[in-house]
Amino acid sequence: MNTYAKYTANVFVAKCEEQHEKGETITLTTKYGKEHECIVFNLVAKGKSGEFYYSIVRADGFNMQEFAKKKAERYQQWAISAENKSTEYWKASQEGKDFLSLGEPIKIGHHSEKRHRALIDRNHNRMGKCVEEMKKAEEHESKAEYWEKRTNDINLSMPESIEFYEHKAEEAKEKHEGMKSGKIERPHGYSLTYAKKALNEALKNLEIAKKLWGE
Repeated sequence: MNTYAKYTANVFVAKCEEQHEKGETITLTTKYGKEHECIVFNLVAKGKSGEFYYSIVRADGFNMQEFAKKKAERYQQWAISAENKSTEYWKASQEGKDFLSLGEPIKIGHHSEKRHRALIDRNHNRMGKCVEEMKKAEEHESKAEYWEKRTNDINLSMPESIEFYEHKAEEAKEKHEGMKSGKIERPHGYSLTYAKKALNEALKNLEIAKKLWGE
């Protein structure tokens, strides 16, 4: 059985008992028993027990960007649902509005006292739930916006990461060399150190990307 195995941050590879060819479509089983059709790219490692580890992409095109889209859509749906519930509670809290707007005091001992207090309590609780659902809607909307911004992210789980990190590495190299030569101003004493760290990180990611997705 072919299963998923974590390779590095954001990247899962196929752990296979048998060897496969690049471009071959294989079935991977998740730890929850779900199956995905995946396309084999590169052999990235061999296990001590003879298993093979391959970089893969989902045959249906599902990737991190699609995951972000689905998350954004889900949170947006939850936000709409919470807004609708908030509106429903607000409308319900208007029960007896005309009567309450008169400002009639509760008549202690009168037969209407119990109904009057119950009406006020119901509307108070409904307004509390109205506010609660509105806060939920705002939280869901905020998360929807976050995931919407990530729908164009590129990471090491995608073949496009080679070109992406080539560009990142070039940018980091220019910045580091510019600070080193004095062409680019150093905002603080650790600027050159941070620039070198960013360059090393970009080069490391580029190396991983090429191993995963290169020819």
